[in-house]
Amino acid sequence: MTGIDVLLDEISPYQSRRVVVECDSRTTAAYLLDARGRIRVPVWLANHEIAPPAGGPDEAGEGRAPLMPEAHTKHPQGRPRFDPSCLRAVWFEEGDGVALVDEEGLLAVIPGWAEADSGLPGYAREAIGRSAYAWELDPVKNQLWPRVVHAEAYWDWRRASGAWRSVQRTVLGHLNRRVGEAGHYWDVSDGHPPLLRVSERPPTEHRPYTILSTVGMCGQRMPTLDRYMANTSQYARVELALATTMPAHQAARVFRWIGAFPWRAVTWFGTGHTVKWLDNPEDRSMRRGAGAVLLLEDPSPLVPDPSLYPPDTSGLTFQGDPVRWLWIVPITRPEHLFAKEHDSATLVEKLAAEGRSWILS
Repeated sequence: MTGIDVLLDEISPYQSRRVVVECDSRTTAAYLLDARGRIRVPVWLANHEIAPPAGGPDEAGEGRAPLMPEAHTKHPQGRPRFDPSCLRAVWFEEGDGVALVDEEGLLAVIPGWAEADSGLPGYAREAIGRSAYAWELDPVKNQLWPRVVHAEAYWDWRRASGAWRSVQRTVLGHLNRRVGEAGHYWDVSDGHPPLLRVSERPPTEHRPYTILSTVGMCGQRMPTLDRYMANTSQYARVELALATTMPAHQAARVFRWIGAFPWRAVTWFGTGHTVKWLDNPEDRSMRRGAGAVLLLEDPSPLVPDPSLYPPDTSGLTFQGDPVRWLWIVPITRPEHLFAKEHDSATLVEKLAAEGRSWILS
């Protein structure tokens, strides 16, 4: 098909999503794509010719966006095309959703929970009611607009020269108070958000193991939480930590893939979650048969000796949200499958009965 103009094409700051706005002679539509270029959510934005009286055959399969039926559009006679120079994308802090804004204000919102296969398209200003192509924006505009304003303010802040340093100082200061004196410090970022470092806390007289902790994960909220809960604040921000007696520079390699994982894979980490270990030759030597990791906010069931208890890392907040530290416990592939078949709590009971330690050695 010819005659399609791309009005906007932008990749999210985390490079896990892409939004494309296309216009042909009949319609304008937005598409939210994943990192592989697959369309996750198509959203109708406007008709540019007379709307059909009712939903006809799905023309999307013919390579063109469908016309919205007249009952579901504010302009059944069609409206003028959008001016691409006035169109911009505002990515949510989590990176899983995006808003489209033009000279008239909010044009469309594709939340992180939107998914075409589940019949959950995004919201469009021109839409009336709910259809398979778009849901009406007006009833939820007052709820969504503050989030768009926050998102713009957030990315303005992140672009400021001192933003990363403020995250760094906040986390390092907390670790200094709660865990002890710092050792080595590594950059495990890959050049774009989220920016991440790893801080080493060497063994002490009272702690015979090294603690490695991310620095910077809490600087951005994790994606997809609003699919599962109304109040995301309690779970939105985390840092990861690992206790080990291995050489710190070897053990720290795990953070190169897992630190950015929530934003790359568009997911979230919580206590009890298990994550398949990405096959990375760099850290294969320190895995020692591990095929996944178990994340625990409280690993005490796996602590055989009270002297080996983890330090208390609670008490940090960032932008009003509490920051939770999740401890990484390497597990085998069969244990990972066991957790999926049963649950993580049962896996922890099993590991405790086997005398498994939470410390990587």
